[in-house]
Amino acid sequence: MEYNFFATISRMKYIERWALMRNSRNENLSEHSLEVAMIAHALCVIGNVRYDKDLDADRAALIGLYHDSSEIITGDMPTPVKYYNPEIKEAYKQVETIAEYKLLEKLPNDLRPVYEEILKGSTGNEDRYMRRLVKAADKLSAYIKCIEEEKAGNTEFTTAKATIEKAIEKLKKELPEVDDFVKEFIPPYGKTLDELTVVR
Repeated sequence: MEYNFFATISRMKYIERWALMRNSRNENLSEHSLEVAMIAHALCVIGNVRYDKDLDADRAALIGLYHDSSEIITGDMPTPVKYYNPEIKEAYKQVETIAEYKLLEKLPNDLRPVYEEILKGSTGNEDRYMRRLVKAADKLSAYIKCIEEEKAGNTEFTTAKATIEKAIEKLKKELPEVDDFVKEFIPPYGKTLDELTVVR
């Protein structure tokens, strides 16, 4: 018996993000998911080391890798459309849920519960908090994209950057890990390789 799950997941590299925007450099879903995974891991490490949390950073990274996997089926829905009104937002959530189950059906029955738990999560408080950090990582990744586009001279992302900045300001008040990451790790984004590798 053959199963299509991983062959389907591998198609994340063909899903372009920011489809309605003029990009100086296109970003695909695989790249975005990797960045979200690394940032989510870092947020959990910050939470554990500095704020006495007991978060599974490795699991957060794994969830980050799969967090947008439903878009292999749905495509990347532009934010202005996805959040146009509550009805569309709710309808799109249902479409995402169906797409996730379609993906899970591509696994053998004995493996399916493991991946369902990655995509859906559990009800524990620690899991909920960790998933909030993964969502924050998603937002930070989008913000980094805006910084990079702006540095490349592309003004197309100016409004998106301002909107995301507002959302991140709110997250910083609720999640101290995000505040730390923004203060300590966001400023170097957009620097040249020479600037990043200079020895101080």
